[in-house]
Amino acid sequence: MAEAALPRDIVLLVDDSPEALGFLTEALEKNGFSVLIATSGQAALNIVERITPDLILLDAVMPGMDGFEACRKLKANAAVAPVPVIFMTGLTETEHVVNALDSGGVDYLTKPINIDELRARIRVHLSNARSAQSARVALDAAGRHLLAVKGSGGIHWSTPQATRLINAATNSDDGLGMVTRRIGQWMLDRDKPGFARDASFTLSEGGEANLQFTYLGAIGADEYLFRVAAANKRADDEVLRRHFPLTMRESEVLLWIAKGKSNRDIGEILGLSSRTVNKHLEQIYVKLGVENRASAAVKAAHVLHSE
Repeated sequence: MAEAALPRDIVLLVDDSPEALGFLTEALEKNGFSVLIATSGQAALNIVERITPDLILLDAVMPGMDGFEACRKLKANAAVAPVPVIFMTGLTETEHVVNALDSGGVDYLTKPINIDELRARIRVHLSNARSAQSARVALDAAGRHLLAVKGSGGIHWSTPQATRLINAATNSDDGLGMVTRRIGQWMLDRDKPGFARDASFTLSEGGEANLQFTYLGAIGADEYLFRVAAANKRADDEVLRRHFPLTMRESEVLLWIAKGKSNRDIGEILGLSSRTVNKHLEQIYVKLGVENRASAAVKAAHVLHSE
């Protein structure tokens, strides 16, 4: 059975010159792109109301609505805002380059267009756009404590919350270095027979499991997504909630108090403002019948150690 053809990337080509449209359309289609054509800024706006392209090639100098104004209006459309726009024009003065970038463009090519250079720039900007999109999708789907790695275990990117949690749990400023080594081993093992990819695994330092990683799947070429959490955090939270009438967020705050973290650290780990952490602490003190964080930490530690 023949494999289905991969979908082509869609390039929206906006230019008022029939000669430029013909030349660029032929070149782009030969290089595997599907091409949509607009002969004016308004025509481009009409097209993106129906179809979202993967990349836009935009002539800067057009009658009526010029490319700079068209770009600003295109970027006002939420669906089009992440789409990279490459300007094409014979204008080379600095002010025009600045205007192109200020209006939302990511790159600038001078006419006559060199097809090899155009192809290389399109490839780079499509790759960058996909990385940014994969990050947005991941954050929307699974929360903020995420990191994406290469097949070697090297870090592609890590959300600030994940980095702070890793550093706090490992008591290190190089927590990501430890993560790289542990995930690198997981990546080596993942294709072995019987290996359970859906099982969480931990990072242990000094004989104590500090962090738990859950594999969420591949989100791009050589890009693999993991969710990170404090090891056994959920179980410890449940222990605290069984003994005290706490909400889930209050139990998370109390758990980090018991581990000696400051309000600022807790806010960074949990993605909360200092004010919100303080409000949770006020409720924790009332529910535990204590007057300060030291007493709350002692009570929590006693409960956790007795389990």
